[in-house]
Amino acid sequence: MQIDSYMAVTKAKAKLLDMIQNIDDRYDTIAITKNGIPKAVIMSMEQYEAMCETMAIMADENMMKQMRASIKDMQEKKPLVDLEDIL
Repeated sequence: MQIDSYMAVTKAKAKLLDMIQNIDDRYDTIAITKNGIPKAVIMSMEQYEAMCETMAIMADENMMKQMRASIKDMQEKKPLVDLEDIL
């Protein structure tokens, strides 16, 4: 995940309410720094949940195996199967 901006913890304390109120309006990821070193990240709950879901999928070996096979099939231009044909 890309960090969009960095903010010192002292500035973040003063702007925290504004950051929370505006976080849903944008997809920024803000790193909070202490002595110039990133220590925490602020992001929307939606971004956080999406990141957790992605990590869960990536941790599922069976799911990743299926995804790799599907990608290979598409690269080899194999015909795709319509979900309605399966059901």
